[in-house]
Amino acid sequence: MPESIVMLRGRHLVVRFTATSAVTGPAFFIRAVYRVATYLLAQNNLYAPEVFPNNMKKNGVVVITGASAGVGRATAREFGKHGASVGLIARNQERLETAKREIEQAGGRALVLPLDVADAQAIENATERVEKELGPIDIWVNNAMTSVFSPIEEMTAEEFKRVTEVTYLGFVYGTLSALKRMRARNRGTIVQVGSALVYRSIPLQSAYCAAKHAIAGFTDSLRCELVHQKSNVHVTMVQMPALNTPQFGWVKSRLPHKAQPVPPIFEPEVAARAIYFAAHAKRREVWVGGSTVAAIVGQKFIPGLLDLYLGKTGYASQQHDGPEDPNRPNNLWESVPGDYAAHGSFDKCANRASTELWMDMRRPWLLAGAAAFVGGAVYEMLKTRKSRRPSLAKLLRIA
Repeated sequence: MPESIVMLRGRHLVVRFTATSAVTGPAFFIRAVYRVATYLLAQNNLYAPEVFPNNMKKNGVVVITGASAGVGRATAREFGKHGASVGLIARNQERLETAKREIEQAGGRALVLPLDVADAQAIENATERVEKELGPIDIWVNNAMTSVFSPIEEMTAEEFKRVTEVTYLGFVYGTLSALKRMRARNRGTIVQVGSALVYRSIPLQSAYCAAKHAIAGFTDSLRCELVHQKSNVHVTMVQMPALNTPQFGWVKSRLPHKAQPVPPIFEPEVAARAIYFAAHAKRREVWVGGSTVAAIVGQKFIPGLLDLYLGKTGYASQQHDGPEDPNRPNNLWESVPGDYAAHGSFDKCANRASTELWMDMRRPWLLAGAAAFVGGAVYEMLKTRKSRRPSLAKLLRIA
């Protein structure tokens, strides 16, 4: 029978066929595909982006908004360790300088750009500076956000406006500045950092949820226009779960107890790996965490039940022990001083990996393996049935 030999030569997968007789039909193909898939799945050390070497650009130029802490800070480190030149946008210059040192220690370059993303002209000026000092922008990551933990009737019009200006319009302004350059070059990727709350709103965060919904609507419209223009600029959105970031200690809150992310909670490095992957894998969306998948799928099929469930559990699940100080500093209008980094105060209960993300990053190989397994099973079943079927000659002899 023909045989297939699978080997990894550098970054290239080599399949060599040997045969002692003629190829005998689909069985040989199925076995070859099965061997390729199982070989790839056995390589546990393969990091998913390395599977797509043609989509990777080392030492690229990246801009990240909200880069001084939380997800933005972790994402800056992730790109930095891959040798990227990173434009760091946020309001707090001290934390941006610390982020710059981390990137340079990891082997990348960084440019500090202290500004408020609600200022469209400041974004445009910063973009010009990045292109002048670091080079043409390859990837733009919109991540900056702010929020208010509060029942709707206690919110003010100014608070709704401010959250919208930062969390929604900040994405719009960043996208416009990036798109202006990328469309002219007909290349580049824009990553919108989303949330499960893009699809499923929760109580006590109405302004933030509304802004995230608006980002999704804006991004869908942009995708359609890029398709119409036959543009090679790619736009992707990463839907995040609850993350252990400093935001829960500095976001304005009217809650009686201290705010917390709704469990299960993940470390910001999980989000950073997802953003880095999404920036190179050309996916429309990436969902991170089982809770994100459950929220998005549940909203599609049982939105009314989720209204009831979150109405009963959504208040308690966003608070933990200890009364909140109503006079503590918050970052709604001004940056909160302090040595904040990527992590918040929930390290003890935060997950350092996401099974769903791991599977999503390796989706092609998992699908290939599953298809090969099913094909092999069907082949073996048909082969067994054929071997048990009496031949015509045998039936004639019996007769």
